[in-house]
Amino acid sequence: MGNLKMLAIDLGASSGRGIVGSFDGEKLSLRENHRFSNDPVIQNGRMYWDILRIFHEIKQSVAKTVLDGEEIASMGIDTWGVDYALLDPNGRMLSNPVHYRDTRTEGMPAKVGKIIPDRELYGTAGIQTMNFNTLYQLAAEKEEDSRRLENAARMLNIPDLLNYFLTGNMMNEYTILSTGALLDAARRDYAWDLLDRLGIPRHLFGSIVQPGTTVGNLLPQVQSETGKTDLRVVTVASHDTASAVVAVPTTEKDFIYISSGTWSLMGTELAKPLINEDSYAANFTNEGGALETIRFLKNIMGLWIIQESRRQWKREGKDYSFAQMEAWAKESRALRCFVDVDDPSFATPGNMPQRIRDFCRRTGQYIPETVGEIVRCIYESLAMKYRAVVERTQVLTGRTAKVIHVVGGGTKDKFLSQMTADACGIPVAAGPQEATAIGNLLMQAIAAGEVADLRQAREVISASFALDHYVPTSERSLWDEAYGIYCSIK
Repeated sequence: MGNLKMLAIDLGASSGRGIVGSFDGEKLSLRENHRFSNDPVIQNGRMYWDILRIFHEIKQSVAKTVLDGEEIASMGIDTWGVDYALLDPNGRMLSNPVHYRDTRTEGMPAKVGKIIPDRELYGTAGIQTMNFNTLYQLAAEKEEDSRRLENAARMLNIPDLLNYFLTGNMMNEYTILSTGALLDAARRDYAWDLLDRLGIPRHLFGSIVQPGTTVGNLLPQVQSETGKTDLRVVTVASHDTASAVVAVPTTEKDFIYISSGTWSLMGTELAKPLINEDSYAANFTNEGGALETIRFLKNIMGLWIIQESRRQWKREGKDYSFAQMEAWAKESRALRCFVDVDDPSFATPGNMPQRIRDFCRRTGQYIPETVGEIVRCIYESLAMKYRAVVERTQVLTGRTAKVIHVVGGGTKDKFLSQMTADACGIPVAAGPQEATAIGNLLMQAIAAGEVADLRQAREVISASFALDHYVPTSERSLWDEAYGIYCSIK
């Protein structure tokens, strides 16, 4: 077996990068070859993704593999979920893709609910109700201008759109489609009845392909721009969380994962959807995973609140590092106040520290004032949310987890990982940090026939990357006492 080289394009909500992976048959090694900012653009009151700039940066990453002498055999793209572009009959975008944080879908779940009751929608799609679900975005498109959907020829989610830009071939990949409440979760096909009742045209949607499908080779003009002529583009588990879950280094059937970043995606892996009255009441989602799996999970606001707080302080001329913020948090008194990180007041950009103070004032708690107090409040609130989701996951699935696997960029937050172990009373294994890119690369290796299945992929990860381990400490009893207070906050 030779040394297989691949390129993972991993696009997050604030940045993107190209990662070259080398697999020698036993271990996977990584090298970042390109990194770039991914900044939304607000124009005429609407928030868009700068998709053509993203495409340019992807081509730069491919070109750098040529300059660096990396003989990559394939590439795959993963991105955030739900967002999409509409294409005209000539294959050109009708507009730049709208950002999921745009306000056009405010109130849309209630409007859709008058046509399709929430319980019925969940019973088919199995997806957590969130304003930005693709179904609600398409309904908003139709409400704003009904001709737009009729005039469009295709809808492509972001990774499928970028694959089309590279190859000229249009495909709809399963894991990314599954994020938007467009699919019948049990049948793993389009929920045509729901789409028909909302007046969303069927012609927008193409055949669904699974991770590991060959999209095609680079278009001649892309070959000319990049200098790369023999590159196969494949669908990976193109929703970034689906790729991250591929990279959970577990040998256990019963485990809980947190894909930790701007969002915390927390749940477990199932063989089939879990859709019933209890999962509906708990607002759990059933998203498609790689190789016939289901990601049964909750979307949690995650590190967005920390990131946006830091941006606010920077706007005020106080450019604190994450290390400084964590150090001040450690010096602050523990378990004094909590917020519900999923409260709608924290969902949009703005003055996050002030919103945290307002929440604590409104709920009759201690009001954090210093940077350390605010950061500690955020971390402790996240850990408490994780405990609530762990408990609900175990009740819904009937499984008891022996470990919580934290993967992704949030593994750098050692303070939060220890809090999570203490709050949940379960050991935490943190790593790998580059889980999304690793899952992307290993799906390419599976497509190439170099890795057999998900079990072997996870064995490769365990052999290739070290983990950090955290066990509950004597602080656990304090967390138990404070959890009752947290649960009483409204």
